[in-house]
Amino acid sequence: MDDSALKAPKQQFSSAEITALSHLYRAEIYRSTVWRTRLDATTNWAVVTTGIALSLTFSSDTASPLPLVLVGLLVAVFLYIEARRYRFFDFWRIRAHVLELYFFGPMLRGQGARIDSGWNEILYQDYRSPHLHITFTEAAGRRLRRNYGWIFMIQVVAYLGKLMIHPVPLTSLDEFFARATIGPVPGQIVLLCGLVFHATWMTVAFRTYRSRRGADRERPPLPATDEVLDLARGR
Repeated sequence: MDDSALKAPKQQFSSAEITALSHLYRAEIYRSTVWRTRLDATTNWAVVTTGIALSLTFSSDTASPLPLVLVGLLVAVFLYIEARRYRFFDFWRIRAHVLELYFFGPMLRGQGARIDSGWNEILYQDYRSPHLHITFTEAAGRRLRRNYGWIFMIQVVAYLGKLMIHPVPLTSLDEFFARATIGPVPGQIVLLCGLVFHATWMTVAFRTYRSRRGADRERPPLPATDEVLDLARGR
């Protein structure tokens, strides 16, 4: 027999190999689920601390708006932690998606486990030399568009509302600056820092919008009926 024939890669997996790959898929799903849970934890921290700051700030007419300022910085720290966690979640999720698309997909179509497209070699190289598939800025932009942007917006609205209505409704711009003053820091400086802070996260969210995967992909039109839902209903 020719040596090249012996070294040629086979085009099918054995039953034992399919079982091993199924366990590998379960492991990848478990890893992505763990990191998904960690994402939810930091989001919950951000929501809870913002809620506490709102309660403290609006507990009375004379309460200071400072908690709303400080919570913005704290939420930014949570965003930093969550963006790092999202990069790892994305890493494990992509591996699971590759197995779903190229390993389980052909079997669902009755074609068996196929490797003629070379997906297994690419996935092997990723195991051999792993690297994250999304940058920190892109991860932060995704979390801002999904969760943290809304939290920051609530913080801004609540902060400005506090300055305008407490202890009495606002009557002049000078009074607005006076209420924003924090210790020796003039209100104009405080508001300017807040403007720069929120302009920064909005810039990150918008600049990374087009960098999301599949943004320029042509999508098929939505079907008239949801075939998967009909299938689940037994129709």
